[in-house]
Amino acid sequence: MNIVYMGTPEFAVPTLEYLYNAGHNIKLVITQKDKPKGRGKKLQNTPVKAKALELGLEVYQPESVNDTESIDKIKNCEPDFIIVAAYGQILKKDILYMPKYHCLNVHASLLPKYRGAAPINWAIINGEVETGIAIMKMEEGLDTGDVILSKSIKINDEDDYVTIHDKLATIGGELIIQAINKIVEGNANFIPQDDSKSSYAPMIFKDTGHIDWGKSGREIFNLVRGLKPWPVAYTKYKGETVKIHKVEYIGDDNNGTYGQIKKVNKNGIYVNVKDGYIIIKELQFPGKKVLTVSQYLAGNSIDEGVILE
Repeated sequence: MNIVYMGTPEFAVPTLEYLYNAGHNIKLVITQKDKPKGRGKKLQNTPVKAKALELGLEVYQPESVNDTESIDKIKNCEPDFIIVAAYGQILKKDILYMPKYHCLNVHASLLPKYRGAAPINWAIINGEVETGIAIMKMEEGLDTGDVILSKSIKINDEDDYVTIHDKLATIGGELIIQAINKIVEGNANFIPQDDSKSSYAPMIFKDTGHIDWGKSGREIFNLVRGLKPWPVAYTKYKGETVKIHKVEYIGDDNNGTYGQIKKVNKNGIYVNVKDGYIIIKELQFPGKKVLTVSQYLAGNSIDEGVILE
């Protein structure tokens, strides 16, 4: 099959690899513009671009994929399928209805739940016990097209954004190959989404990570897990912004002031919440490395009684 592939972040790399290894003719790989990164602010290839160049594929990085030049370039590829995985731009109908078969999206949720930009983050933050991948036929609405295939996985307490991301990225690659085969063979089952069961997963911003110590311990626990490794949950300790990379939650009766540090030891920093304690296990002060609390206490101190903000 002639494939035009659109994707940008690490999540989209396995799908590209699966398409390539399945022997499909990937005519063009479209990805977002390279962005400066690091202290030197040097331009860095998107993960999909890096993988495409490694595989010897043509890469195209338009400012807008919907402009006339881009549309003509895609049309010249005579695509049987356009496959999209976390590309980062909304496609207009000139592209959506261009392929011989369909424009397919690899979406990291069990649609219609968590339509939008950050489905993995919000599934964890909201305390879902499962999530998954949905292969969707794209249309003009936001993640509203018919679902062809889906597969679910459990979200365990040990999971965070990183572990769920990696599992789903691999499943996405597996499912897209199955979906293409079903469509070409004429036995795909297109299931309309039930809009009444939809939910939205908006973009994540740095402010999303500000911990509200008045919330339940489970909510704070989920927030920390859902925002690792970016933007990372954070709090204020004596006016300094401290990133919180890992916590545990202990449910218990607690009449203490929310956000107040109850005790500190090598096991962690115990913080009062309304239904127990959050134990901070890993933290990062401004300009410093991520440390376990035990490592931090080897050369520093954390004062009990301080109220985190």
